[in-house]
Formats: sequence, C-alpha cells, structure tokens
Amino acid sequence: MTAISKPTEFQYKPLHKPNQLIYGTGQTAVITGWTIKDAIAKKLNPSEFAVVGQLYSPTRGISLLIRNLLANPHVRYLVILNATKEDRNAGSGTCLLDFFRHGVEEGTSDTGRHCWVIRSSIKGYIDIEIPLLTLEQLRREVSVVEADSITQAVSLVKSYGSKTQEPWGTPLEFTMANDVGASGCAPLKPGPRYGHRIEGRTIAETWVKIIHRIKTTGTIRPTGYDGYWQELIDLIAVVTEEPPEFYFPQPNYLPCDRDFIQEYIHQILDDAPVVEGVKYTYGQRLRSWFKRDQIEQVITKLIGEIDAASAVMSLWDVKDHEKGGSPCLNHIWLRVVDNELSLTATLRSNDMFSAWAANAFGLRALQQYIRDQIGKRGGIQLKMGPLITVSQSAHIYDDCYDYANRIIKNHYQKIINSEQKQYADPIGNFLIETENTNIIVK
Repeated sequence: MTAISKPTEFQYKPLHKPNQLIYGTGQTAVITGWTIKDAIAKKLNPSEFAVVGQLYSPTRGISLLIRNLLANPHVRYLVILNATKEDRNAGSGTCLLDFFRHGVEEGTSDTGRHCWVIRSSIKGYIDIEIPLLTLEQLRREVSVVEADSITQAVSLVKSYGSKTQEPWGTPLEFTMANDVGASGCAPLKPGPRYGHRIEGRTIAETWVKIIHRIKTTGTIRPTGYDGYWQELIDLIAVVTEEPPEFYFPQPNYLPCDRDFIQEYIHQILDDAPVVEGVKYTYGQRLRSWFKRDQIEQVITKLIGEIDAASAVMSLWDVKDHEKGGSPCLNHIWLRVVDNELSLTATLRSNDMFSAWAANAFGLRALQQYIRDQIGKRGGIQLKMGPLITVSQSAHIYDDCYDYANRIIKNHYQKIINSEQKQYADPIGNFLIETENTNIIVK
C-alpha cells in the first residue's frame, strides 16, 4: 500500500440516495445509524471525511451502501456509530460490522430473492449481482472501526483525516435486477384515495390487509428522499382482539419480532434524557418534553372523570415546523365507553410496511398500561377496547415492494378466507336461502 505524501482532495459520487448524504473531500465514510448525521458532520471539517450518512435498516440499506462504497474506492476508512437503543434494536450497524468481519454466503432473502446473506445474527442482504471477489476485496481494503459515542466517532474520523492513501481500485458499478423505481406494482384498482377503513382481529392480520389495500389502490408518487412510495391518505386501521401477550404468527412474517417489540415498548412508555444527535423518543415526548407527564395526566383524568372526552396526549411541538425530524406520531386520544377503553392514535406520516406493526404493538402496550393503572389506582376495572390508528400519509416505500407483494401472495387470501367463515356484520346480517323455487331473505 503506497501512501500519498501530498494532501489530496477526493469527491464522493454516490450512485444511490445522493440527497440523504453529507459530502466531504476526505477518505473516511461515517455511518451514524439512528443518530442524526448532522450531529457528527458539524463537528468535522469537510476535508476530514468522505461522506456521512444514516443507516436504519440492515435488509434495505446495506446493499445500497456497499454499492456506493464500490463506486468510491478512495474511501479507505469506515467509522460505524452504534450509540443508541435504536441502533441496538435495529441492528443495522452490527450487521454492517459483521459483513466486514465475517463476510457473506450465498442464500435467499426473506422475499425469496437470490442474494448474498451477511454472516450475522442480524438479517442483512447484498445484491447477488456484485461478484463475491469484489466484496472480498472491499472487505480487505477498507479499515472498519465501531464507535459507541459521537465523541469517539469524531475522534476516530479526525485521526484518519491526517492520513492519505491511494484509492484501492477504480470506481465500480453493477446492474440492479430489482431496480423497480415507480414500478413494481400490480395494476391499480379503482378506489378512493382518502378515508379507507380496515379492521382486523390482530395487529398481524390487520397489517397484511393494510399492505394489500395500499398496494392495490395507492397512488405512486416521489418521496423527496431519492425514491417513490405508494400512498393512501387518512387510512383508519382498527385492531379489535390483540391478546395481552401479543400475537406473532408462526412462522413470523411481520417485519418485527417479539424481542424487538419488548425493547421498542420502552421507547413509548419510558422517558429518556435529551441526547445530542438523537431526535426524540415517543416516551420522551409523552413524559417530559412539554414539562408535563402526559401519560400520568391522562390516567389521573380518567380516574377522576371516567367519561371524559379530553384524555388527550400531544406529541407535536409547534417548533417542529422549524426543523426536520418531527415525530410521526402526533396525537393520542383515549375514551371509555361501556366500561371499555379504546385508544386512537394519529400519525401524520406512517411507513406502513416497516413501521406500522411496531407502532401498533407499542401503542397497544401503552393502552394496556393506562388501563392497568386506572384499575390499580382508581379501582375501576376496564376491558380492553380496540386500538385505532389514523395514518394520514399511509405509504409503502419502493424498496419494500418485493417484500409487500410476497406478503400479499402468501398470506392475504388465507386471512380473508378465515374471516369469511366467522364474519358477522355488527350493523346487520341477511341470510339468503332457497326454498323450492323461491329465494328467501331473512
């Protein structure tokens, strides 16, 4: 390896997601996970880094990240920040580290697509179109290190910034077999764009029906984030019978599992300190953001006035208009009718494929917690009513189209067939029979 004695400026040219990255002229790529990328970039001189970007999902993001690195062989160092609970829960940074530590093996993705599977306890995939020898070369030529804080990450980047090395090769670009863009959708069926209503017994069943509805009737439009999504406006989902211990289908086809949800629930129920680079948690917004514990307020309100229609929690801060990263969950309302506690949540923007199920489990846990506390403190024993979500922008991103289509193919009709066997219209049923040559309607 030959070092360059003269300081050199490089230009990072991504092939994918260019508008979601911060660029410099150095040789270190910084992966910030769930930490806001600006929190690190603002502490660095552009000459000290090549690019700074976030990585949320190991199944959706790592392959594009690898493609960008291959197109920019001047990147010789990679700093991966694993600093938050969200990082540990999602596992994207860990999976990326495992790629460089342990490599890949040939296999199939969750959607049945032929791909390279990262040798990791966290699911992660890389497109099979990239040759194995190329991936092995990337692993050899890029030095990778993990940081557990912003301070450590900045220190590492600065230390690498004093070094300059030759690019390890020439820029490489490979075809993408599944580059669907605005396509990847079955022919759309006519239907309203606004105000759909979907009901299911469990979160899992409801989620499959949501995915089917959006994929068959949603409008395809640009996202503003280097891609497309398919969207319905004001989609109402009603979950009627989610069990207290939560239902996960076997095998689990949801984009989250029980372990993930157990950690995620804390992000909704528990307060969290303000941490640089971390936007917020829902629990932080509910417990302390407005100098009030709104969960406690709602419990006290309903104990004192069980018929109150003002058991409201708000997560929207008017200052959110002035900055990015505002919360998707904006408003929660609880209501007791006939000794039954329902919870309605309004989400301004909702990734229905990747996030809705986790949101729903977390909100159901909040609903259970409030019901239990009302019983414990006020002696009022309530039944669990439905969980209702109002997703104002209910969308599926284009990089999830394959996954969504597979879910619909494998599970939608089974759920519908099961429902038809036990369907009872709460507003009224008609029984149609034939008697001799007559049709009898009861």
